[in-house]
Amino acid sequence: MDLTLITSNSSLILILESVFKILIVLIPLLLFVAYLTLAERRIIGFMQLRKGPNVVGLFGLLQPWADALKLLSKETILPSGSSKVVFIIAPMLTFILSMIAWSVIPFSEDFVIADINVGILYLFAISSLGVYGVIMAGWASNSKYAFLGALRSAAQMVSYEVSIGFVMVSVLLCVGSLNLGDIINAQKNLWFIVPLFPMFVVFFISTLAETNRAPFDLPEGESELVAGYMVEYSSMSFALFFLGEYANMILMSAMTSVLFLGGWLPLFDIAPFNYIPGPVWLILKISLCLFVFLWVRATTPRYRYDQLMRLGWKVFLPFSLLWLVLTAGFLVYTGSAPVLY
Repeated sequence: MDLTLITSNSSLILILESVFKILIVLIPLLLFVAYLTLAERRIIGFMQLRKGPNVVGLFGLLQPWADALKLLSKETILPSGSSKVVFIIAPMLTFILSMIAWSVIPFSEDFVIADINVGILYLFAISSLGVYGVIMAGWASNSKYAFLGALRSAAQMVSYEVSIGFVMVSVLLCVGSLNLGDIINAQKNLWFIVPLFPMFVVFFISTLAETNRAPFDLPEGESELVAGYMVEYSSMSFALFFLGEYANMILMSAMTSVLFLGGWLPLFDIAPFNYIPGPVWLILKISLCLFVFLWVRATTPRYRYDQLMRLGWKVFLPFSLLWLVLTAGFLVYTGSAPVLY
């Protein structure tokens, strides 16, 4: 009886610890997503010599809350010809997938929600599942515009996931582990952005296409698609797609930081850099990547769809495959290839 009681108490403690870890990550992440929308409008406004939102609250800091209140107060409209169950599930799926991927992102050497040995495969699987939310939204809307936008978005995401996969394999060859913590620890002496810089460029541009961001925001081509696969959505159902897109931007920036920028590792392992906590370094690197996301949107014109596909299949795919072969050959030739485990 005592053993059963001890076991149940320890299980309850583990559950509470897991819930506490999830809340520590999830609540700041949701706030980060909300204020990323404000940061985007302000930064792009300054780049284009205008002010952006600056009226609601001090420096416009209450603008995200005003936007949320506006969306909450609007009516959720279900098109009469839509498949209503799938129509409602699609934005929820997109938003949930953008959240649960954070369970394997290490914020420091001893803080991660789920420290699994196949963390990189988990991230790749979750990012691949995002296609289903897009397809479900376009099909369930019973609109030709929404369906065409969903097909374009799905084709775009699938095309660039191939290049992202080869880039990840190139990193894994240098580490010998699928664990994200091991990938970060392997960069203690040299961040992978230095030896794998071409792969870093391919990966970052591919994340722009994967998250449907400018200059690859073709699913939302206003001239031919009205507003892409979410054209029939309104109120909070639209907001879930909106929040999911920004959460995916933060996730892709975190993946870039982990794979190429040393994750929680400091810029230099000397004072005062090594006095800054690891999570702060990770947040700074994520913020830098997000700034480049916004910078690209403010300064580059939109690609044509044929240019997008040509870049993915005829440039990035063969180049990333070639670099993967060269990386493997170099590691074997120099005898520095790690053993995968």
